[in-house]
Amino acid sequence: MIRLLLLLLLLPAFVGCAAMKASKVEPAPVHRSVERGPLRIGIIGLVHGHVEGLLVQPGKRPDLRIVGIYEPDRALFDRLAAKYGLDGALYFDNLGRMLDQTKPEAVSVMTSVQDHLMAVEACAPRGVHVLLEKPLAFRNADARRMAELAREHGVLVLTNYETSWYDSVREAQRLVASGEMAPIRRMVFRDGHRGPKEIGCAPEFLAWLTDPEKNGGGAIVDFGCYGAILATWLMNGERPSSVIASATTLKPAMYPRVDDDATIVLTYRGATAVIEASWCWTHDTKEMDIYTERGSIHAGKWDVLAIRAPDQPAEPVEPEAKPECLENEWTYLRRVVRGECPVDPLSSLEMNVVAAEILDAARASAKANRGGH
Repeated sequence: MIRLLLLLLLLPAFVGCAAMKASKVEPAPVHRSVERGPLRIGIIGLVHGHVEGLLVQPGKRPDLRIVGIYEPDRALFDRLAAKYGLDGALYFDNLGRMLDQTKPEAVSVMTSVQDHLMAVEACAPRGVHVLLEKPLAFRNADARRMAELAREHGVLVLTNYETSWYDSVREAQRLVASGEMAPIRRMVFRDGHRGPKEIGCAPEFLAWLTDPEKNGGGAIVDFGCYGAILATWLMNGERPSSVIASATTLKPAMYPRVDDDATIVLTYRGATAVIEASWCWTHDTKEMDIYTERGSIHAGKWDVLAIRAPDQPAEPVEPEAKPECLENEWTYLRRVVRGECPVDPLSSLEMNVVAAEILDAARASAKANRGGH
């Protein structure tokens, strides 16, 4: 009986370990665009709330040009077209036709996470570069297939996270990589908000965020991905030796089909990461604390940064400015597609395949902890 209880307790760890044995993803030669002028960009899907941040860009900056939009729901397109003054000629209800007729250099994918693979399968053979909203995938198999397609066809498959553009996050990693604050012993990531319903997400966004098939879960995927990619980056691409997770629904009347609060624990050689992902915070939060043998680093949103020496109070620090090409996702996309800057690790396939493996293992561990339900 004692042996059986021990086996049940250790099962989630075994699930996580098994999922992290995937082979390394090798970068492939990429065919860069030789075009000049504005980046010709297509949009795949309009159901992701972040798409509105792209729809306002062409009127603000001359370096982007939206050439086509694929969205099965014409009413959704019409609503956003009226709001942002979009030309009705941009609309396509067939993805292949949009890609073939408008010939974008790159696309922004604003679908559910489940549909990311579909987008890459359509774009890669046509030589179209892809920017996905986070995460790359919640299934390891989908992530590996996207990596194969990118390598076979020489295209970029990039993943966008808000935290990639934080000066605080960049400076924290620089302090670790330089040895000024190293080695890492513990990382804590806190990401989330009050919940997608509570903050007023649009119905089309909310529908797939709370669908376990389209989003892979709730907060465990939606916000667990931030810690997964940041831990992978800070650990130089190393895979954790174990992934243990728990996920629960604290507001079942509001989110009956998915979790709204999750904790993921990653174990590395000499370091641990704790990812706290939730739709139950009292406020919007994206912050991390890195504990090293030389002190700790607190990186908050955008440029909030503090360093604490052992047994000393925290001291605010002004982070160094990011390189110009990392100003935001649209500047970065244009520059990297045109070959004017290297692929940033936080958006790279190599790092994001590992992050997808972590999410897949975390989902399996959380399911095992719930008794398979």
